[in-house]
Amino acid sequence: MKNLILQLLVAALCIATANAQESDFYQQLAALPGVSDITTLPSRYYEEKYQLFITQEVDHGNPAAGTFRQRIIVGFKGLDRPTVMETEGYGAGYATYASYHEELSELMNANLVFCEHRYFKESTPEPCDWQYMTVANANADLHHIRQTLGKVFTQKWVSTGISKGGSTCTYYRAAYPDDVDASVAYVAPISRALEDGRHEKFLNKKVGSKDDREKMKAMQLEYMRRKPKIVGMLDTFCTARNYHFNIPIDQVYDYEVLELEFSMWQWGRSVNLLPKNYDSDVQWFQFLVDEVDPDYFACPSDYLPFYYQAMRELGYYGYDTRRLGKQNRSIPTAENYLKAVMVPADMRNVAFDNTVYKTTCKYLKKNDPTHLFIYGENDPWTSSGVAHWLNCKKKSNMKVYVQKDGSHLARIRTLSDAQQAEVKAKLKNWVGY
Repeated sequence: MKNLILQLLVAALCIATANAQESDFYQQLAALPGVSDITTLPSRYYEEKYQLFITQEVDHGNPAAGTFRQRIIVGFKGLDRPTVMETEGYGAGYATYASYHEELSELMNANLVFCEHRYFKESTPEPCDWQYMTVANANADLHHIRQTLGKVFTQKWVSTGISKGGSTCTYYRAAYPDDVDASVAYVAPISRALEDGRHEKFLNKKVGSKDDREKMKAMQLEYMRRKPKIVGMLDTFCTARNYHFNIPIDQVYDYEVLELEFSMWQWGRSVNLLPKNYDSDVQWFQFLVDEVDPDYFACPSDYLPFYYQAMRELGYYGYDTRRLGKQNRSIPTAENYLKAVMVPADMRNVAFDNTVYKTTCKYLKKNDPTHLFIYGENDPWTSSGVAHWLNCKKKSNMKVYVQKDGSHLARIRTLSDAQQAEVKAKLKNWVGY
């Protein structure tokens, strides 16, 4: 009986694949220059869904550097519908799931073009020459995707991205302002230095209430008081998972405690969840690793391409080690921690260039693109976004929305009713969905 069910499922899949390959839309995709290896994906939200690859130059304008294949996920709603281009900052694996859907494409009943970032997962050039991992090349990747798939999707286009993807969306819009009809960047940092400097001040003085900030500080000091008993548990935990670090485990512990505060605010985790002083060391340890997996500080990491970008052009956040007090502290300073902790020694000689930051800020200040930004009020990344310095009062298009008490999960649907209505009206006017 089981064999019969399996045979029926395989037959159904073969029929579905054959039907997809016979569809007009599939044939149009297959005919596009540079498009290859189209495979059918299941979906609960799109009539047809595919994974495909587009050939890109490793270094745009320099054919001698060679080519690579960039992974794209396409969700089809109709050729008469607008198209949402999601500028992912990392890998695209999760977009292949049948359950995946995206807020804007759902709102506008739009097609989806989901773009895996170069040097991540299936979009990694071979050989992996890091000198070509630049924002300019990533922007040119997206431009080429837009030109290629624009031959099929001829209605209006909207670019969007979340977190690093939101930064990518913004850099792309500044570089190719006429590629899309509108942009929505969610919780997007636009960092100005390797250690930006604004996050520490935000956590110390601005995030949440004074009472909640004091509770976070007390939590960190309690972790340092308990460190001699908990650090051994951390060592055992990491050894069992075969995590490797560039620094001793006692320093990993300190960074875990620093990151815990950042992470809890980032994801909107209530201070009421913090362990109590009467809880056991085991409970305190478990809370720490549940909230911040130590593999974040492991090397090598799947996020190595991002760390390279952060060191070179994107920037990152720093830590205020004074939050740890003096008891049992193993790191006097966290300066240059990204290079010391997160990357191999042979990658640490990269110098930071703030040109992307300066040119993007200049573009946003001097122009009025059809571009919306959405942030969470308590998200530490908001401190390095545009919410605190981009003045849109005299702009008719561009607007920044901040969800009150919101986190890194801020979206259109989490804004106030009035904010949602305004966002939807602007998109309706620009895209006509």
